[in-house]
Amino acid sequence: MSYEANRRDFIKWSAAGAAAGLSSFALADEDSPSGKRVSANDKIVLAVMGVNGRGSALAQTFMANPGAEIAYVCDVDQQALDKALVIVQKGQSRKPQAVKDFRQALDDKSVDALVVAAPNHWHAPATILGCSAGKHVYVEKPCSHNPREGELAVEASRKHQRVVQMGSQRRSRPSIIEAVKKVQDGAIGRVMYARTWYNNRRPAIGKGKPAEVPSHLDYALWQGPAPARPFMDNVIHYKWHWFWHWGNGELGNNGIHALDVARWALDVQFPTRVTSGGAKHRWDDDQQTPDTHVVTYDFGPKTILWEGLSWSAYGPGGSMFGMSFHGDAGTLLLADNGYKIYDLQNKETGAFAGKGSDTEHIANFLDCIRTGARPNADIEDGHRSTLLCHLGNIAHRVNRVLTVDSKSGHIQGDEQAMQLWSREYQPGWEPKV
Repeated sequence: MSYEANRRDFIKWSAAGAAAGLSSFALADEDSPSGKRVSANDKIVLAVMGVNGRGSALAQTFMANPGAEIAYVCDVDQQALDKALVIVQKGQSRKPQAVKDFRQALDDKSVDALVVAAPNHWHAPATILGCSAGKHVYVEKPCSHNPREGELAVEASRKHQRVVQMGSQRRSRPSIIEAVKKVQDGAIGRVMYARTWYNNRRPAIGKGKPAEVPSHLDYALWQGPAPARPFMDNVIHYKWHWFWHWGNGELGNNGIHALDVARWALDVQFPTRVTSGGAKHRWDDDQQTPDTHVVTYDFGPKTILWEGLSWSAYGPGGSMFGMSFHGDAGTLLLADNGYKIYDLQNKETGAFAGKGSDTEHIANFLDCIRTGARPNADIEDGHRSTLLCHLGNIAHRVNRVLTVDSKSGHIQGDEQAMQLWSREYQPGWEPKV
């Protein structure tokens, strides 16, 4: 069959999947979570945790789905909470409750699902609490702050039979689904290498100074499970990403998106070796995470490379973000707006234009709550892809190559590296399943 005919068939198939919430990508019923499901005639009631930026955007996408309704917006920053409340009130007929502590929403039995868009150190602990309270969870990437949390989040989902979807929305985009299928079906031959990248031009975060906590911020609750640290004036809101105590650097911030697609397309699970190079080069400031980072993941006969450059926006081919898959019969170049296929002479032989959206991913999550199927970015896949970020960061922090068990993902023969597998918690906030 010709490339174009194959492409037309796939577009029809993926469009049908999207219309049904893409449930065709879920596992069979015997592998699916059971428990209470929401009737097809009932709206799925949601609480959104962390609405300063990403959470408000997710709230708008959820509200655009006629099968969803937001009952709570939750944030430790009263200013962010007030803004989100206005956004949600304009987007639906129901007036949501605005609460500082998301656990109030977990106590409400009418709430079906929790959306977690707080900082990274909250992702897994909130997911575990949500599952324990009987809620399904949509958790933003990365799904954990450290590897052990990811394992616990998977355990919580399975124990409580809850649908947990990680916000790696490319798993539900038709153009990317098609590109992955092309890679796996041999369109470029035997694929042995994937290159991924994210480049940006981020400013310096400066030298932080102790300061009074703003009156509109509950800093103790913002820290939550992370051991308490004094308030500094260069951490909140976004700059926490560049401190190990709360964030995972650019690798966990944006690298996760590309690595997830690469791991999916190459059909690999855990690497056998992880090598990290790079450092912090650009600014003399408080940033702890590298601003120039190259990580190599070896999976036996296949390899994935990630490149993160936080101070220069030019990436391969001029793109800030992308992935390329290299086979013995050609190359597939994938970006958010579609993909192109090249032969061994670098001549373009096929292309598909797409667009970036969260719509299909959220529809898939809602559909799986109703059917009990596993979502496109089930927490187990989310954990395995997030683990690549953690392993890359751990290799950077201990400054040596990691040997990894290909069956469990655990680091072998390196006690110092395994000390970074988990973390200390603020007393009373230790995640438990």
